[in-house]
Amino acid sequence: MNIKKILLISLAAVAVVALVALFIWRQQSGYTKVLTAKIARQDLTTVVSGTGQIKPTTYVNVGANVMGRVTRFYVKEGDSVKKGEVLAQIENVQQTANVVGQEAAIAAAKTDISSYIAAEKTAEANVEHAKADLEQKKLDWEREQALYQAGIESKANFDAKKALYDTDVASVAQAVAQLNQAKAQTDSARGHLGTQVATLRANQDMLDKTIASAPFDGIVTNMPIKEGETVVTGIQNTAGSTLMTLADMSVITAEIKVDETDIVSVQLGQPADVTVDALPGKVFKGHVTLVGDQALLRSTGQATSTSTSGTEEAKDFKVVVTLDQPSSELRPGLSTTAKITTAQKPGVIALPIQALVMHSPDDDKAKGGVQAASSAAAVKAPAQQGVFVIEGKSGKLRTRFVPVTTGITGTTDIEALSGIKEGDEIVLGPYKTLRTLKSNTLVKRDTAKPMAAEPGSGS
Repeated sequence: MNIKKILLISLAAVAVVALVALFIWRQQSGYTKVLTAKIARQDLTTVVSGTGQIKPTTYVNVGANVMGRVTRFYVKEGDSVKKGEVLAQIENVQQTANVVGQEAAIAAAKTDISSYIAAEKTAEANVEHAKADLEQKKLDWEREQALYQAGIESKANFDAKKALYDTDVASVAQAVAQLNQAKAQTDSARGHLGTQVATLRANQDMLDKTIASAPFDGIVTNMPIKEGETVVTGIQNTAGSTLMTLADMSVITAEIKVDETDIVSVQLGQPADVTVDALPGKVFKGHVTLVGDQALLRSTGQATSTSTSGTEEAKDFKVVVTLDQPSSELRPGLSTTAKITTAQKPGVIALPIQALVMHSPDDDKAKGGVQAASSAAAVKAPAQQGVFVIEGKSGKLRTRFVPVTTGITGTTDIEALSGIKEGDEIVLGPYKTLRTLKSNTLVKRDTAKPMAAEPGSGS
């Protein structure tokens, strides 16, 4: 008897479960379960990312200006230096000797000039003396002429006075010539002194070139030469020895590569957030200062204009982001990622990108997966971009395809310029359902799966 009761109770329970299941199945038959969300306004930002490395705007290879052995380095790699600071010393025995010898030659030339100036003064005094003597002889000659004409003086005395006068005229001319010669010697000595001074400048320049100094404030980033090695200068198309590389870190850039599909939206002046792999958690603000117009092959970095390969492959474009506030922690060559804000709009109507589908109106005419004969023969209408909007009351929800015009794209959302409005409920998924969904389809909200994290999402 007890067993009978147990069996009856069990059968009754199974019957109740079966009836409930049948009721639920009837309720859900003909309905498609979908995930939904309600349209809301939000701020959208379009970001283009690229990877690259930190590079200073200005850097220079400090090379050897003279040939010789490096006797000393005053800095090491990674040191910060100031403009004019001595970096390295190259042996300078010959250059120093040339400078000392030339300084001695200049001192001798200056002494010669002093002697020529003294000779010039002597010549000037001789001219003045000769002129004074000539004046006296001229007076004697004029007096002798008067006496001779009066018959008082003899012809012999007259001729003697005239000879003395003529001799003094010649003496004056000789003294003037000697003065001019002394002045010419002085000018020549001054010219030789100028040549000696120019030679000293050249020798001093060669001596100065044995000392390498910093052309600007910066950081020593590379030192390929060691103390004791011999360096050479460049000739024609052959590069000379590089003592070290100096980078000006007062203006720092991130040189990155941007995919060819994104480069059209990158423009000068756009803000960017730069992160460095070696400095996790730190974000450096910057702005775009250069957008390359030459495509680079992703595999080799070679410009497409210089590539001889006919193979099609992905391409990048160079973009330079200048940091607004350089940091002393940054070093040339550090790997970096830049996120460039190419568009930003506040309070726009936004929809999840996953809700967008390409849908043709002809797809809504198909019944049971078979087109009418006339429809099959006709040209299929082009697909449109849009979303499925949920309409109707609870229990009788239906879909309606609405074409949508889109604007800027965010990380997970896209701006809707037309077609939908704030508060509309749209279908988010599932993806497989969304691909085959049609207008006027009966749907139910799927409450078994979590909703996407959207403002104002439907349940």
